[in-house]
Amino acid sequence: MPATKRYSVSGMHCASCASIIKRKLIKLPGIESAEVNLATETAEITTSKDIPLTTLNTAISQLGYELRDSSSRAKSRDLDSSTMVGMTKLAELASLKLKTLLTLPFSIIIFVAMIWSLFFPLPISMMVFNSISFILATPILFWVGQPYLQGVIRFIRYHVANMDTLVGIGTSVAYIYSVILFGKYLEARSKLKTGDAIHKLLGLSAKTAQVVRSGKELEIPVEQVILGDIIIVKPGVKVPVDGVIIKGYSSVDQSMLTGESLPVDKTVKDTVIGGTINKQGVFRFRATVVGDSTMLSQIIKMVENAQGSHAPIEKLTDRISAIFVPSVLVISVLTFMVWTLLGNPLLGLISFVGILVIACPCALGLATPTAIIVGVGRAAQNGILIKNAESLEKLCSVDYVVLDKTGTLTKGEPVVTHIVPDKSDFQIIASLEQSSEHPLALAIVQKAKDDGVKLQGVTDFKTIPGQGLQGKIGRTLYFAGNTKLIESLSLKLDTTIIDGFAQTGATPIILATQKKIIMYLGISDTPKDESIQVIKDLHKLGIKVAMLTGDHKLTAQHIGKFVGIDKVISEVMPGDKAEEVKKLQVEGYKVAMVGDGVNDAPALATADVGIAMGSIPIAAMAILNPGIAGAAMAFSSVSVVANSLRLRKMNI
Repeated sequence: MPATKRYSVSGMHCASCASIIKRKLIKLPGIESAEVNLATETAEITTSKDIPLTTLNTAISQLGYELRDSSSRAKSRDLDSSTMVGMTKLAELASLKLKTLLTLPFSIIIFVAMIWSLFFPLPISMMVFNSISFILATPILFWVGQPYLQGVIRFIRYHVANMDTLVGIGTSVAYIYSVILFGKYLEARSKLKTGDAIHKLLGLSAKTAQVVRSGKELEIPVEQVILGDIIIVKPGVKVPVDGVIIKGYSSVDQSMLTGESLPVDKTVKDTVIGGTINKQGVFRFRATVVGDSTMLSQIIKMVENAQGSHAPIEKLTDRISAIFVPSVLVISVLTFMVWTLLGNPLLGLISFVGILVIACPCALGLATPTAIIVGVGRAAQNGILIKNAESLEKLCSVDYVVLDKTGTLTKGEPVVTHIVPDKSDFQIIASLEQSSEHPLALAIVQKAKDDGVKLQGVTDFKTIPGQGLQGKIGRTLYFAGNTKLIESLSLKLDTTIIDGFAQTGATPIILATQKKIIMYLGISDTPKDESIQVIKDLHKLGIKVAMLTGDHKLTAQHIGKFVGIDKVISEVMPGDKAEEVKKLQVEGYKVAMVGDGVNDAPALATADVGIAMGSIPIAAMAILNPGIAGAAMAFSSVSVVANSLRLRKMNI
């Protein structure tokens, strides 16, 4: 026959607890029904067979609950179970009273200080106040709030949740978020990176200059260079300031400024720019621009100005922040006062607490930083470093992407791309070039190494300024260099080959003897393997693509056509790059600029979103029970965080 027994229950705090106990008990073999009453803290269990109390408790004790047989007597004392329960509750009440008396003053002090800080300055710094708050909040959470934390642990282990779980999740998330200060960390990191970019830009400039004064060579700090100074630049040295060459020749790496991957030959009357690198040869130039007026200094200034500007969304956020918390506080206080005047201060207090709890802005306080953290983490795993949440916010509205050519669409290094008529004499030109330090020579030698070409010895080697070089292999004198060198030998160039190189953006290097031309090499910067697919993917998203470069028009057009660019803008200087971005913005486009050189820095900063590739130097009338409010707040916290964490499984 079925039998029904009544048990007293300890450990219940809310209706969810009663429901959890019922669900656990009803699953046990032999139990036909179970009814759990939160108000009386009892459970009536109907069984088809005798089930030991220990078996019942085994099912629920791990969740923090315990059944006691109401008909049994206490073994340790001659007291019935109801008396023991009463004593237990008195002890529990005393413990709660002690904890309340110890923590309530601190809570009031922190609360009043927070309200005060909204309208008036605190007598101590915010850092000190936050430290004190942390010290006071920690024991409150881990001592007073221990039951709630245990509720979270039980939820993780056994997948059951009650009000303790919800409150525990809410307070724990708030505590962790406040301690780790994700938002502040990202903000501080963003500021650090911004300053770091400026420092790297400053690091590109030369620290000293070799000047000629009163017939003597002196090494002085670059800040002491004055207009008209004659400056000597040796191989591998940075050009200290802007000026014009008056003696000598060289090949200068201007990639950090113009984006051109190939060094530019410089001779008398040519302009040199501070921050560029002299690759070979020695030359002297007269300083024409110094100090803050140099091109590199102007670039730095443009970046600082652009980074110092504020987006409209920042102003909106500031306005919301300024009124949100005071508004919630005013509404909660007014609600308490109204209910008190209506004669029900207890209901007023419940509503007061409920409004404060439910007003937790989870979407802003949890979802946003969680999405940022996960998104930034996923991006970092894919080699993408994101400056801040604002950049992510703006990126979704971009409808025009502007790409730098060198190092972004292309590999950023010269390689041999054309050999005419064939490779039969490639050993000769590679042998000649092995004695040269010119970047184009290095590309030729690298090609020989890759192809396993064995190089020969060269005698009578000589560099021909601004044209190329010469040397003997065996008894034959060979020449290798540009078209000027071949013209000086009175040899006739094949214009069809030269024009073909020009159409593809390749720089011609010709091998010849004094009597005939032997072969033509074309050296150029080649597109990255993934460039074509990237452009296709952007087009699928409805985004237009432009290429912005300081390279020659023909070179730019060839690369643009090869990878499928919509608009090609070539032969532009750094300031002009930023202006080209502004033109697109004036036309109504949201522009993302993608670049990898110092020359791109102003454009990167001017664009709505700047994407840096590689190591570029350069987000009350209703009655609300606080428990329900806590549940809503905690559930919203869990839901928005879970939603944000979905980013981990998304393809980006």
